[in-house]
Amino acid sequence: MKQISGNRLLVNALKEEGVEVVFGYPGACTIDISDELYRQNDIAVVLPRHEQALAHEADAYARTTGKVGVCLVTSGPGATNLVTGLATANYDSVPLVCFTGQVAKNLIGNDAFQEVDIVGITRNITKYSVTVRERADLGRIIKDAFYIARTGRPGPVLVDLPKDVMAEMGSPEYPRTVNLRGYKPYTSIHMGQLKKAIKLLQKAKKPLFLAGGGVNIARANPEFTQVVEKTGIPVVTTVMGRGAISTLHPLFIGNIGMHGAYAANNAVSNCDLLFSIGTRFNDRITGRVHEFAPHAQIVHIDIDTASISKNIQVDVPIVADAKEALTRMNEYVQKNHCSKWLAQIETWKQEHPLVMRPNSRMSPLDIISEMNRQFDEALLVTDVGQHQMLISQYADITEKKQLVTSGGLGTMGYGLPGAIGAQIGNPDIPVISISGDGGIQMNIQEMATAVLEELPIIICIFNNEYLGMVRQWQSLFYGKRYGMTNLKAGALSRRTDRKEYPEYTPDFVRLAESYGAKGIRVTKKEEIAAAFEEARKNTKLPTLIEFIIDPDEMVYPMIKPGGTLEDMIMDC
Repeated sequence: MKQISGNRLLVNALKEEGVEVVFGYPGACTIDISDELYRQNDIAVVLPRHEQALAHEADAYARTTGKVGVCLVTSGPGATNLVTGLATANYDSVPLVCFTGQVAKNLIGNDAFQEVDIVGITRNITKYSVTVRERADLGRIIKDAFYIARTGRPGPVLVDLPKDVMAEMGSPEYPRTVNLRGYKPYTSIHMGQLKKAIKLLQKAKKPLFLAGGGVNIARANPEFTQVVEKTGIPVVTTVMGRGAISTLHPLFIGNIGMHGAYAANNAVSNCDLLFSIGTRFNDRITGRVHEFAPHAQIVHIDIDTASISKNIQVDVPIVADAKEALTRMNEYVQKNHCSKWLAQIETWKQEHPLVMRPNSRMSPLDIISEMNRQFDEALLVTDVGQHQMLISQYADITEKKQLVTSGGLGTMGYGLPGAIGAQIGNPDIPVISISGDGGIQMNIQEMATAVLEELPIIICIFNNEYLGMVRQWQSLFYGKRYGMTNLKAGALSRRTDRKEYPEYTPDFVRLAESYGAKGIRVTKKEEIAAAFEEARKNTKLPTLIEFIIDPDEMVYPMIKPGGTLEDMIMDC
């Protein structure tokens, strides 16, 4: 049998795993892998401009396609630049396999040029992280990596590749099966527990479904919608769970948590059964844990055993894949006659509807409303901050519209590269990136990637001249001392008259044009529709639309720091 190098085996393995795209950035320790990728035509290679952006691109590609995202970077700084992207994917359960170059084995531990212990660095932010020590183990480790990344609770896996191991000749065989003695993800459901939960659901007077990101990850949206409609039970979601059921569905109440809707948070605080699926109950949705859903029995379905009763003690734990559990539930659930409960929820909606206060200037709601009107199908990819919360509150997320965002880590700089990965994975679906003027600048170099890949992304910048979410906290709780948040005037500026400010830098429109993209600036409500219509005409070119919005806009409702779901600030 003819022997091949480890570099060739890696490329062959990627083909065997059905990999269609590799997001990669080269370097000395991976140059031979780059050469092998150059010699083949089955796998496309995307060359971003920074390794953090590269990881976000692979991440969004995975989220929107259901496939494993694949990264390739060199050793040292190439590998460490992946760290934020790995942590982002880890928190949000995104399947990635990231290959990092490494110096030769005899140099490991000697402070060699561009050597870092990337396995040690990433051990706590990956599902599995390993250095390949022997050429004979390479095929098995790659096979294991893909299996671990996509099964159970999905997550990122890092495989570190010493240069000499990859150059060594060996067997061309790639394993067909996986046999990991220490890793056995759940593949079945405990029907006794599920039937117990269903009985509670049918008897409850004030039942409530809480859908988390696990429903979207499992692509169990149709099954969940069927369960909801059969039972007639209302639904709240986490931000990551938004879209588990269409936000236009009459039984959908809204998001819960720090910026959740008044009716949704009240429903959690007053329900007698909280039936949760695919959520980690993190602090952003619970507030003070001992006062979360105080009157409710809690059912928790999750693929990850460690997530159950970790933050919130539950009454009926069920370890299962959301899609399988919901499929089985559809066989047994019945109508729950909770009309009084639904009427109470409707009263809360009427008392405090989810609206933004009127503003003579252009507001984020004006922009989002136009998105809703013009786009029946789209992938909405956000950065992190006020705009993210506003999109999660007001954007219609339906069967044809998906929200892609960094929920667990809250990573600024995710939006633009995330949109690139989403568009590469879904070339026939409109992709809209939504960022603040702060977040967009963290990875704005990826404009070059979008232009060279001829991606018709619509890049929306909500420019309020501030790091808006931090500014909101400063406005409410720090006496309006806007330290380090004014992007126009400077870090510690105490200027009160905006006429004193210098011109905003950069000029986003001219910057977009310098990359070869289309740039549009919108300053009035009346210009919004035309801007989107113009952007949609560019089928092989990204369009950046800068929206100049009021710096004083806030995101409400908001829960006070350290408060409960009932401690909502509705407006000021």
